[in-house]
Order: sequence, then structure tokens, then C-alpha cells
Amino acid sequence: IEETYELCDAITENNLDEVKKELGDLLLHIVFYAKIGSEQKAFDINLVIESLCDKLIRRHPHIYGNVDAQDSEAVKRNWEQIKLEEKKAKGEKGGVLSGVPKSLPAMTKANRIQEKVKAVGFDWEDKNQVFEKVVEEINELKVEVDQNNKVNIEQEFGDVLFSLINYARFLDIDPENALEKTNKKFIKRFNYLEAEVQKKGLELSNMSLDEMDVIWNEAKKQ
Repeated sequence: IEETYELCDAITENNLDEVKKELGDLLLHIVFYAKIGSEQKAFDINLVIESLCDKLIRRHPHIYGNVDAQDSEAVKRNWEQIKLEEKKAKGEKGGVLSGVPKSLPAMTKANRIQEKVKAVGFDWEDKNQVFEKVVEEINELKVEVDQNNKVNIEQEFGDVLFSLINYARFLDIDPENALEKTNKKFIKRFNYLEAEVQKKGLELSNMSLDEMDVIWNEAKKQ
């Protein structure tokens, strides 16, 4: 997981040298697990690759078969439907959401849940409906905050986040990427604030918020 996040950092920063390095680090783990599988006589790297190829062919009938897919959404729907059929053929129990990994980060998991239910037709009709839902959830959160109900506040806050992630999907925005860009923007501005404060021989802890805001607004203009 750590190596995957390091690869993500390299990709988002468009650092191709680091991408090359981190891909190698990730590949090490793939080869390592394949070696363990081989030693336990369960599978080897060849079977891993063959399994992937078989799956790609099976789940892309618009390329390798006679199915017509007009756009990427149709491809995704086909993919999810084929996955369900594969599970039924194997006698595996579980519905549309059974394939969502439990260990996914919450934001990524919410996005994946929404994509999966969309593939079977459970979705809003347009983004305006979703935005109305966002406003509704924020209002419900405000009610619970005013009543200082900690349990309900947490629940309603989660509902707000879930609806915002849904709205991001309708805007064709990856919410994880959007939040990370904001994180980086904040870090850059705060680093500027710290540097300017040090130049002035001051300490952040001794400054008022208004004083810090003056430098913060300078950072926003950079």
C-alpha cells in the first residue's frame, strides 16, 4: 500500500523518473508474491499474467467479441454485468457491491460504490438533482449541529461528504484528486506564510490571526 501511494505521488507530480522508480518498487511486490505462490505450488507469475489477459478479453466483448458499446459508460456497464455473471457461474454469493474492497480509503470507496450502482441503473438523472441533495444534506447537518447531537452530527457529516462525492462524479471530477490539489495549494501557501514570518523575525504563535491573514493573502496572489 505504501509503495502504491508513493507511485501515486510520482504520477500526480508528473515526475517520470520517480514513476519509473516507484513502478519498479511496486513490481517487486508483485514478483515477490508470485514467488511465494510458486513456492506453495498455488500459482506462478505466468498464471498471474494469463489470468489478467483472460479477464481483459472476457470483460471487453466490444473489442474481442460482437457486443456493441457506444461509449465508455456502456463499457463500464458491460464490465460490471460480466463480473456479476462470473460470480453467479462460480456459485459465489454477493450482490453488486460485494466486490468493493473493505480496506479502501473511505472517499475512494464511496466513489467506487456510486460507480457500481450506476452500472445497474441506480443513479440520479442529472447533476442538478445531486446538487439539491448536497444542499439538503448540509441543511440536515446544520440542524444537528445546532442541537449539538454528536452522534447525529457525525452521521450527517458523512452524508454530506457522500453527496459531494456523488456530485463530483456528475461533474466528471475525481474527488480524491480535487482534495489533494487543495491540500497542495494549502501547503504551498502556508509554507510561504512561515517563510515570510521568519524573514520578519517573528513567531507564528505570537501573531494574531489578522496579522497572519495579511501574509496569507499575499501568498494567494503568488
